[in-house]
Amino acid sequence: MSIPSTPKEIFLETIKPNGQPERLLRQYEPFYMCLGDPIMRYLDGPDRVPGKTSVNPWGVTISFPENAPGSMPVHGPGLTVCPDITRWKETVHAPDLAAHCSEGWEEFRAQCVAENNDRQMLTGFMATGIFEQCHFLMGFENTLTALYEHPDEMHELIEYITEYRMQYAKMVVENLHPEVMFTHDDWGTKDALFMKPEMWREFFKEPYRRFYGYFRSQGIITVHHADSYLVPIVDDMVEIGIQVWQGVLPENDIPALQRHLNGKLTLMGGLGAAIDRADSTPEEILAYTKDTLRRCGPGGHYIPSITYGMFGTVFPHVDQYLNEGIDAYNAGLHMPDMHLPPVPRRGKASTDAPASSTAAVEEAQELTLMERIAKTLERGQQKKLLQLCQQALDEGYDPQETLSAGLVQGMTELGEAFSANRVFVPEMLIAARCMTAATALLKPYMTGEASEIVGRACIGTVQGDMHDIGKNLVKIMMEGSGIEVYDLGTDVTPEQFINTAQEHHCGIIACSSLLTTTMQNMRGVVELAKKRGIRDKVKIMVGGAPISQSFCDEIGADVYTEDAAAAARAAVSLLRAQTCTP
Repeated sequence: MSIPSTPKEIFLETIKPNGQPERLLRQYEPFYMCLGDPIMRYLDGPDRVPGKTSVNPWGVTISFPENAPGSMPVHGPGLTVCPDITRWKETVHAPDLAAHCSEGWEEFRAQCVAENNDRQMLTGFMATGIFEQCHFLMGFENTLTALYEHPDEMHELIEYITEYRMQYAKMVVENLHPEVMFTHDDWGTKDALFMKPEMWREFFKEPYRRFYGYFRSQGIITVHHADSYLVPIVDDMVEIGIQVWQGVLPENDIPALQRHLNGKLTLMGGLGAAIDRADSTPEEILAYTKDTLRRCGPGGHYIPSITYGMFGTVFPHVDQYLNEGIDAYNAGLHMPDMHLPPVPRRGKASTDAPASSTAAVEEAQELTLMERIAKTLERGQQKKLLQLCQQALDEGYDPQETLSAGLVQGMTELGEAFSANRVFVPEMLIAARCMTAATALLKPYMTGEASEIVGRACIGTVQGDMHDIGKNLVKIMMEGSGIEVYDLGTDVTPEQFINTAQEHHCGIIACSSLLTTTMQNMRGVVELAKKRGIRDKVKIMVGGAPISQSFCDEIGADVYTEDAAAAARAAVSLLRAQTCTP
């Protein structure tokens, strides 16, 4: 009688170029995660637990909301470790790992080996990757804009962080002797990179080649977590030494990636966080798992798992039925291969022309002054933009026309390019700064209420959720469309939303959420608006990774959009409709 293979043996067969595993693994089944090593204990400290806020050895303030799958950095006045990248050496000081983390390794390794019993891969764990460490220290927006505005200083900071990460990695390898290293760094949203592929390659590819090259030189298997859309750089990930990409979102079109990669990279994920809800039924979870495995299982080099960067779901029953669904699939492995979907829609890097050549073409086309203002805003050229706006004033253009036909038009076109993945978050942030500066120049010359704004909106991430990237992008696009926006930040209660809307006569309340555990708090905003008697006076918009049109309809909100540009367009339409209503 044959002995069933251990999870370790199945994993090793799964990642082989021509491997023939006997079944699909059940999520994190092949890994014995060595959590709580001396470095992790030092970096997390005793207060890194749900419901508490702490400060880590880098000086970063960390919030860990209740029922959240992980913690997040907190930024604001007095909280950001590195508010000025040009002076980063004065404020950024890496923790002294040798001084604080040299003891306790032998006992920790002995415990891990004893508990594992060689059925799983002994797996070291390193969170907060190089890019993440940058925005933990600087804030997300400042990090992305600094890549454009202060590239030399960013290269220096990234090198400093890389050296720290290399010291960290060597201490884990030399003391724990892991078979696998599991590390984190998110490089995008659910449907786009945070930056152009070329920019990622310029700043992060070589540091990560050193990092993963070290592990590979020690015979260690590398697993990289990123629950992001990474299709444009997936070949680069293979090149720098990543062997397993964990956290692969369904938006990456896993079957098409399997065909493209042909065994060069094992994909682990496919079970998105949207299924991890308190109200998910066993039938829904099993059907979702069955459909995912029907599409992804036949392609090979695949490990189905929740896309979180750690085992387990927020709601335990979800994990149970995900595993039951995997078992059910494994029981029928001899079914014929299913048809695979087409290649990813975003498989190619941006082919935008350089700004200089684009500008030359525009000069030859003899664009109008308003068109030049719009294009200059799109390129983020603040000095030139202010000169053109001043020229418009000197030539007698109505400031309101300059705002609407020049600046707003530029932001609108940029938003459309963002929706199509032709530009990325840094370009949006830089353009927003240009918009703010140009608007400040024009305002003293305008008449009427605040230069005839389209309307007012308040925006925030709902209670219990500290994620603000998506919310900030929506704010930028709304402001660029002529909407006066009151930004309430993160962890916003229903009372804060409603009070702000009433105080400032907002026509829109915009609610954002990244976590399935917090999305239900949007319902409280809708209900409180009804209770306060303002539901007929305000439109409620919802968005975020787990949000869908069906959820929007379920809670009685008015509008759901998939991206920031679409949200801004919808907001303008809603506010103009309110203005026209008698």
